[in-house]
Amino acid sequence: MRIYNTLTRKKEEFKPINANAVSMYVCGPTVYNYFHIGNARPFLFYDVVRSYLEYKGYDVTYVQNFTDIDDRIINTANVEGVEPEEISERYIAEYFTDAHALGIRDADVHPKVSDHIDEIIQAIQSLINSGHAYESEGDVYFAVSSFPSYGKLSNQSIDELVAGAKNEAMESKRDPLDFALWKKKKDGEPYWESPFSQGRPGWHIECSVMSAKHLGSSIDIHGGGLDLIFPHHENEVAQSESLSGASFANYWMHNNLVNIDNEKMSKSLGNFKNVRDIILDVDPESLRMFILSSHYRSPINFSEDTLKQAAAGIERLYAARDNAEYNMRLAQSAVDNQGDGLAKDMEALLLVFESHMDDDFNTANAITALFEMAKTLNTKAVKGADSASIRQALEIYTKTAGILGLLTKKKQMLDIEIEELINERQIARKNKDYAKGDMIRATLLEMGIALEDTREGVKWRRV
Repeated sequence: MRIYNTLTRKKEEFKPINANAVSMYVCGPTVYNYFHIGNARPFLFYDVVRSYLEYKGYDVTYVQNFTDIDDRIINTANVEGVEPEEISERYIAEYFTDAHALGIRDADVHPKVSDHIDEIIQAIQSLINSGHAYESEGDVYFAVSSFPSYGKLSNQSIDELVAGAKNEAMESKRDPLDFALWKKKKDGEPYWESPFSQGRPGWHIECSVMSAKHLGSSIDIHGGGLDLIFPHHENEVAQSESLSGASFANYWMHNNLVNIDNEKMSKSLGNFKNVRDIILDVDPESLRMFILSSHYRSPINFSEDTLKQAAAGIERLYAARDNAEYNMRLAQSAVDNQGDGLAKDMEALLLVFESHMDDDFNTANAITALFEMAKTLNTKAVKGADSASIRQALEIYTKTAGILGLLTKKKQMLDIEIEELINERQIARKNKDYAKGDMIRATLLEMGIALEDTREGVKWRRV
């Protein structure tokens, strides 16, 4: 397996710190509103990364934080006339509602900044004690000059960064690149007691501390959006490695951004798309399909047409599954053999799927392999084919789709399909093939259809 590492700007063979375990930290949402489609891309993509690593046999510990202390949360609370905690708790709950709708699993740990204030203060004090940070009028800043390799993640030199920051207000900083670890409170803001002042932590130190607490000082994978490389992730590297003296993350992964109708998503342009609004009118699985249909390091363009294409693709995948399941139930033979090579063809396509996922999690090409599986089912999993071969092929197909979080819904059987199966059962019983009759009855019950044999004939109902 090879991963493109932002730190080295090349694909590298994946070698975890511990042979059979993977530690993975992904920056989560700032909870002041519903999350938008740009946020959805990393949440969904790294969910797939985690699933594929598990499929490959790794024991993955996945951490995704909630930033519940932030200017935007405070501003929203002030507008609504409520406490900031009420805003953050509300939108944490709403995050889970929308994430679950998209098929995104919960992380192993969802740490909140507000639960880690003591650890953050301790980390800041350690940075001060080691000369990597300094106090200034109640604020605390990280001294970028104390970390010689600053800029290595964003591939920028100190001189380039200073030139870009030279017009910033110096406030109480010694250097324009220095960034806040602790902010002295302002009127009307929530605050915590600390040796420095009554105040609250800076954004960057929060993730460094939460990652270290739940995963240790060195982790395998750190993920997030392209827009987080600088300054957020660059600052995380400086803080974390200054604290531990060890490499912070061995593999840095960054997904590209989402455009709306070929324009950058922006509230000022009026094209801001919350996931909650999108899935009111669109099956969430179509949105998942849309996001995964492009390689994560490529930009993607959201539009009605691209979403319709994704929806049509999902329908094709479901149709192949449902038709194959139906033909399997109608199959006359239950002999366990390779039949016409259907299962072998699917196993070969599974290897193709794996090769694409092993190549930097190329979900776009992996989905192409999934469509080839669907085509094979449509061609060979037909009425009269060996039921055992169809069943084996379906298991491969649904397992493969499941890695991507697709094809998770059960089929709602049509009345005509139910009647055909009931007719097959009646023929079997007439021929004294009671085993097949019982098998059809059990299959229907598994699909939520209960049969009742009466004097007037067979009656059925959905359960």
